[in-house]
Amino acid sequence: MRWPRPKSLTGLMLLGLALIAGPLLVAVVDAAIQINRLSQTSQDLVREGVQSARLSRSLIADIASLRRTASLYQVLRNATVLDGYRETDQRLATIRSQMTQMLNDQPTRKLLDDFAKMHDDISRTVETTPPASAEFPGILTNVLTQIDRLNDLANAISVSGNTQIDARLAELDQQTASTQRRLFWQSALLAPLTLIAILALTLSIGRPLRAIDRAISELGRGTFSRPIEVSGPRDLERLGAQLEWLRLRLLDLAQERNRFLRHMSHELKTPLANIREGAELLMDGAVGPLDNSQREVVAILRDNGIKLHRLIENLLSFSAWQKESVGLDLSEFRIRPLVKQVLEAQQLTVVSQRVRLEVKVDDLMLRADRGKVRLIIENLLSNAIKYSPKGGTVYLHAAKQDTQLVIDVADMGSGIPAEERARVFEAFYTGRPPAGVQVKGTGIGLSVVLEFVNAHGGTIEIVDGEYPGAHFRIRMPVLLVTKPLGQGQGQAHAA
Repeated sequence: MRWPRPKSLTGLMLLGLALIAGPLLVAVVDAAIQINRLSQTSQDLVREGVQSARLSRSLIADIASLRRTASLYQVLRNATVLDGYRETDQRLATIRSQMTQMLNDQPTRKLLDDFAKMHDDISRTVETTPPASAEFPGILTNVLTQIDRLNDLANAISVSGNTQIDARLAELDQQTASTQRRLFWQSALLAPLTLIAILALTLSIGRPLRAIDRAISELGRGTFSRPIEVSGPRDLERLGAQLEWLRLRLLDLAQERNRFLRHMSHELKTPLANIREGAELLMDGAVGPLDNSQREVVAILRDNGIKLHRLIENLLSFSAWQKESVGLDLSEFRIRPLVKQVLEAQQLTVVSQRVRLEVKVDDLMLRADRGKVRLIIENLLSNAIKYSPKGGTVYLHAAKQDTQLVIDVADMGSGIPAEERARVFEAFYTGRPPAGVQVKGTGIGLSVVLEFVNAHGGTIEIVDGEYPGAHFRIRMPVLLVTKPLGQGQGQAHAA
């Protein structure tokens, strides 16, 4: 059976509350009914036991009184004594009738029938025998004997009544035990059903909320490559659709910005090239010799033209990388040859900086964007080489951990100051240059790394304590396939 999908989050919450509270309410009502039934049965049993004991005592006491009155009547043959006998006999009949209504099991019923028959015979004999007759003493003696037998029957009725009460009490114990078992199994069944309902409600709400939270985080980081899809209650789906519209709108704005940057950069390069060429001609004395003050002004003009040209090139590069960050061109490739290509491209810089490279890369087959992964490694490695002291070591490690690719790049420099860590991934933020380096970097390398890592659904963090300098660690949830090697998993290079 397929349950209808709730139209809103409120409907889902109400449905979850019904699934959780409904069985609880049924169990509580059933428990209340069972406890009330057991309580009523207990009260009835106690009341019947007390009444049975009281009637049994009264029955035996009235039989003793009946015998004394009959004995006295045998001697005195007085009408007044006979009236006392009749009064006691009437009480005995009333008690007998009450016990007949209360004690209804078969053995006790038979004893009561025998008691009633004998009692009626005694009463009839006493009433029909005249006191003046010669047979009166013998008849009364026989009556007294029957009253004794009546007393024995009363004792037997009392014992049988107690037996009936005991049987009812045993039945009540069985009902109590049965009710306890029933409530126990209800609780045992209700607990997992409640947990399942809570889990289903949590998943139904938690999954779309996590998707929305992830989408908002990606939009906040400027990652627009992953489509936003939210499945769940319809109001959350509408919210997901609005976030998808916002993602597409932000993506359009980012592309328009990049187009504007490229257009303006190209428009600025032509007049700037003319300015730089004029400055070079002045410095070369093409229009005549310059004195020291004039050469100083021309040098300032030339240097700022070079700086402005570099900034324009950075804008073009950043715009190109921004364009590449939209979407992923997935393919399968081995990471070790990719790292080798990056190392070969950085060889001259490594030699000039006189640093040593410690490279340990597992031979893994990846399914990711090869170009973006290469730029990630290039930028991190170039940054580490630049900030390492001469003669230091740069560390590049890549390994598989569960289903993630973990890349570590570290140097032996001074590290990243705490006050700069919040901004190192911002575009065009350069921070303090390394010791011995006068020209700052472009400030876009780490921002590009962050965007490309986010495009793969990964994370980048700054790790402390493992290496003396800056240590960047990347985790990317990409498909990893380990290739068997005959000579170990790692390799190292030194330069």
